[in-house]
Amino acid sequence: MAVYDPLREVERLRRDLERAFGDEAAARRAWRLAFLPGRAARQYPLVNLYDDGERFTVEALAPGVDPAHLDVTVMRNTLTIAGEKPGPVGVPAERIHRNERAAGRFVRTVELPTEVDADGVSAEYRNGLLRVSVPRAESAKPRRVAVQVS
Repeated sequence: MAVYDPLREVERLRRDLERAFGDEAAARRAWRLAFLPGRAARQYPLVNLYDDGERFTVEALAPGVDPAHLDVTVMRNTLTIAGEKPGPVGVPAERIHRNERAAGRFVRTVELPTEVDADGVSAEYRNGLLRVSVPRAESAKPRRVAVQVS
């Protein structure tokens, strides 16, 4: 059974209108839904996730975000990054001619592959990049077992 998604229908209509009026390049461009309700949690901030065997590192690209407004939480094997990206400050809406940089509240949840140690989590924000270091739980670390010869 197909699930009705009104945003997908709006996107399809937009592409059809652009195609009808001859803007093929715009019809092929992907339209980002980064700050629309219900969509932001899956698309912003963009993240990379990798591990070195001892800990996971999550890098989240969040330029223009005030680090004081970032909230990083960890529960079991789920990392949540929430915050708010400010829009143009002190500019009346009628003076804005183009506004392509989205603004607003965001929440991003990343499921980590194993259980983690929530007490050892650290986060650092520098030059628009949030780097979160999440150590694996002791029970999730591989353990080497010595083979006894008898």
